Amino acid sequence: MAATPRNAAVALVGAGDFIGAAIARRFAAEGYRVFGGRRQGDRLAALKAWIEADGGAFEGRSLDARQEEEVAAFMAEADADQPLEVAIFNVGANVNFPILETTDRVFRKVWEMACQGGFLAGREAARRMVERGAGSIFFTGATASVRGGVGYAAFASAKAGLRSVAQSMARELGPRNIHVAHLVIDAGVDTAFVRERVVAARGEAALESLAPGTLMDPASIAEAYCRLHQQTRDAWTFELDLRPFAESW
Repeated sequence: MAATPRNAAVALVGAGDFIGAAIARRFAAEGYRVFGGRRQGDRLAALKAWIEADGGAFEGRSLDARQEEEVAAFMAEADADQPLEVAIFNVGANVNFPILETTDRVFRKVWEMACQGGFLAGREAARRMVERGAGSIFFTGATASVRGGVGYAAFASAKAGLRSVAQSMARELGPRNIHVAHLVIDAGVDTAFVRERVVAARGEAALESLAPGTLMDPASIAEAYCRLHQQTRDAWTFELDLRPFAESW
């Protein structure tokens, strides 16, 4: 189905292979011109081809979310010709290291990717949206955003920090008509990587026995982001927990 032009606005997405790509596709289908960024920008070619074949508009760029100058330039380009209406920070940085094996370099790198990068992206998006008095800034979190786990000292501290950045921004920018939200993705996402981990941990039979919907479809996650942006400001959601029906919590 070809995208139906909705407005002349831009959605900016951290566009990885799964959740980010699905979000980019969903907003392109709404008629947004989507700007996607990731460390290896050449890997966005397939996503660009898919969106354009469906009638949408997509621009992909190489981007290191930890670098202030790169983030600012990316935002400026995206906002140059059409207003930036939606910005979604979607860096994962999910690593598992026992605390005795967590090096200073690992801890710092994870924090830079998952927390500092979110601060930079959120601040640069806010600078543009505040001028117009409207916009949405969404941050992708994880189970680790609200509780630490064995082997996740680096990841959990970074994601918890990102959640606090989002809370502070929501309190400050809400009165200025900027919708800031944090989404907790509390489950395995249905990707080849996750399926391989299931097989490695529990065997092929465990994967075959998974009921449909046990793993989260990236398209379902993308739909939640789109609906969040469509909320009216008298009933904005700050934090949204997403998990499949079978997920324990």
